[in-house]
Amino acid sequence: MEYVVTEDSAAPGKAPTLADNSKKSGSSYGVIVKPVVNAIGVLRYLAHKGAPERAADIARHLEINPSTCFNILRTLVLEDVVDFNPLSKTYSAGLGLARLAEQLVTQGQRVQLALPLMRELAIARGITVTLWRPMGNDRIVLVSSESSPADLHIYMPLGQRLPILMGASGRLFVGQMNLSENDLHAEFARIRWARALSFEEYLDQVHLAQRHGWAVDDGYFSDGVLAIAAPVRDTTRSIAYTVSAVMIRSQHSDAEVRIKALGQSLKELGTRLESVLF
Repeated sequence: MEYVVTEDSAAPGKAPTLADNSKKSGSSYGVIVKPVVNAIGVLRYLAHKGAPERAADIARHLEINPSTCFNILRTLVLEDVVDFNPLSKTYSAGLGLARLAEQLVTQGQRVQLALPLMRELAIARGITVTLWRPMGNDRIVLVSSESSPADLHIYMPLGQRLPILMGASGRLFVGQMNLSENDLHAEFARIRWARALSFEEYLDQVHLAQRHGWAVDDGYFSDGVLAIAAPVRDTTRSIAYTVSAVMIRSQHSDAEVRIKALGQSLKELGTRLESVLF
């Protein structure tokens, strides 16, 4: 039997729920920043065109105000993702854009190399193992997931986004956010947890995670779900990812012993993933 853990992204901070796979709901993010859309449109057009173009022609094709288009192009040139030829007064996709695309492909390839290590632990422990990374300053996103072939396991859709404080991973990321206690309290207050959790209890759990090197969320992220996470650090020793074990609480007995053993296993896996991802 497969269960899916989802978040209603239309209601920020709403606690995810445990539901069967037939009740999966989609995500929608309604905020659109027009200048960003226009800039991406310019990059797509130049990459597709494959030949230098004048600013006026780009603006006409994309139906962008010529002055706005010129300012976008000038900014993209300064950011080294578009090249400008001063003789012909034309613009083309720059080497910086190619390097950016290459970095994204390389990152994806590295995540693929992490999957066998994650799968190994998922099968050995009969759990779901997930990989999360921060997105901006206030969200984390699920980039990879491996489940055991057991009859009962948890499925989490790739691309799922959660408030950065939420879950076992959140208790790790918050440790390097350098927020004042007042700011942290304000962010905490915006989240609706599946189980009652005071700010003081949350802080204690954050400090405990810092001492142990791994964190626990015991049903606060989603009722009936136990999550344990460990950091994956980059070359600067910042937490770039977290690797998390997710399981249904009622599946397992002797939870305290299991949590400690899994925490240590995840800590070791996080160290192994560092050599793959960086």
